[in-house]
Amino acid sequence: MITDPKKRDIALVVDDSPETLRLLTDALDGAGMTVMVAMDGAAAIRIVEQITPDIILLDAMMPGIDGFETCRRLKRDAGLADVPVIFMTGLAETEHIVRGLEAGGVDYVTKPIVIEEMIARIRVHLANARLTQSARTALDVSGRFLLAVNSQGAILWATPQAQKLLAANLIATADDEVLLPPGMLQWLEQMQKAKAGAKTSPSAGFPDNELLRLQYMGKVGADEFLLRLAKDAAAYLPSEFSKDLGLTGREGEVLSWLSKGKSNRDIAQILGLSPRTVDKHLEQIYAKLGVENRTAAAAIAVNASHRKS
Repeated sequence: MITDPKKRDIALVVDDSPETLRLLTDALDGAGMTVMVAMDGAAAIRIVEQITPDIILLDAMMPGIDGFETCRRLKRDAGLADVPVIFMTGLAETEHIVRGLEAGGVDYVTKPIVIEEMIARIRVHLANARLTQSARTALDVSGRFLLAVNSQGAILWATPQAQKLLAANLIATADDEVLLPPGMLQWLEQMQKAKAGAKTSPSAGFPDNELLRLQYMGKVGADEFLLRLAKDAAAYLPSEFSKDLGLTGREGEVLSWLSKGKSNRDIAQILGLSPRTVDKHLEQIYAKLGVENRTAAAAIAVNASHRKS
């Protein structure tokens, strides 16, 4: 099952049955995997806080936190978004299968478990997960800050760099779901209706961060919409201007916003700095530019911008 002998895939098996744990541990170990076990959902959550598995085999019906709720809690962790979860249960009713898939599972097997079938399913889901992660990593490296949301604005996945940019601009619900701000939900709804003739902007800015904008890329699933996250290029003094003026990148950002008429408090909020830090940056900017006030500094920034445009 493992093509690289130096890399053993890690499987987390969660089941309250010692017999099932022994059966799967022996089988997966024999297939070349490293196996971690948990006898309840709480233990599984503690384990993934320390080690990220490559795949999770999860008993649906357990005392305490059942498998469905365990899966939902695990999937709230962005680091587990691409980790496939296969549900195991003695119940084969459609209702339970649907619950498992809605909770974030990718597959469902019934007990008693047929080992050969389980190994084959694991192989397929590991390969799919690697392709997905590789694609998102490639997008991230190439500077494509992408994310997907559902119709309610809940984040389904995001490339790593997009996650970093989004971190301070989203809303967490009581259920630990991460949502776009309310104003952007209205924009998203308008974009979904755009094909029916509604007119709306293809991009929207975050209410508390003028640097970031979301661009609507299209519908990619039944309830999945692809968005691109971008920094507003017009919001910055370009890096070459900063170098020409002898400023650091952060000083260039402060000067750019100052030239747009923003107050120190506004600049602090936009850049995520304290007002005192902005004051210190301005002191350095004035000294480097050889000016004594913000008006003169802003004039230099505007002139530099015109020369480069």
